[in-house]
Amino acid sequence: MQINATYTYTSFVAVGDSFTEGMSDELPDGSYRGWADLLAARLAARAPGFRYANLAVRGKLIGQIADEQAAPAAAMGADLVTLVGGLNDVLRPKCDVDLVCARLEEAAARLAPSCRRLVLMRSPGRQGPVMERFRPRMEQLFGFIDDLAGRHGALVVDLFGAEVLGDPRLWAEDRLHLNAEGHRRVAEAVWQALGHEASFDWQEPLPPLVRPGWAARRTSDARFAREHLVPWIGRRLTGRSSGDGRPPKRAVLTPYGGDAEPAEPLS
Repeated sequence: MQINATYTYTSFVAVGDSFTEGMSDELPDGSYRGWADLLAARLAARAPGFRYANLAVRGKLIGQIADEQAAPAAAMGADLVTLVGGLNDVLRPKCDVDLVCARLEEAAARLAPSCRRLVLMRSPGRQGPVMERFRPRMEQLFGFIDDLAGRHGALVVDLFGAEVLGDPRLWAEDRLHLNAEGHRRVAEAVWQALGHEASFDWQEPLPPLVRPGWAARRTSDARFAREHLVPWIGRRLTGRSSGDGRPPKRAVLTPYGGDAEPAEPLS
């Protein structure tokens, strides 16, 4: 799809789950920045009075995104809307991928007519046994996203196909969310997909990995299980979500004056 890079976006609404909320690109005050904030800052630098809203909430399933975020986002009438969701669904033990796709289409059908540019994504996946177990579901979802984009004139940013975003060094300790460097690269990927001049190669591989020793790996695995895996299993067993009762990150489309400087690259 040919993108007009001369177009200046004056408003941006981000819709989705923890990936779009920005976990785990943590700032010193404990809040999360993330790729959407970084992208908004760069767009704002080109458009005085630029407005930004981020309706994403961690833990949301695609049905919740469609029911709770799509209509408010469409009502804002922003130039640019990003819609990313469904991965929380397909990573659950039981999932009707066809239903996930249907709910994603509902959201896209509501959002596409409301904006100048709708952006969808093939979400990144961390290399390892979890991704391999769920790869067939992910590939089914991402294949549907390509078809969905064609029907609604949307742009697809392929993060799943970028080998570097599978590198564990771009993921946080919880092994579910990107770290600051991962989000920096995603922001650049979307920036370039919108037709803007590249500031760096977001797909550039990291330096060769020096594999930690056996003891260090076991210590890391134990910490991951204690601090992240066990609480996650507990929420699944009790039907709770990390986003229960949590409001959207930035619920109102308002002028954005955030920091335009992205995180330092990983070396």
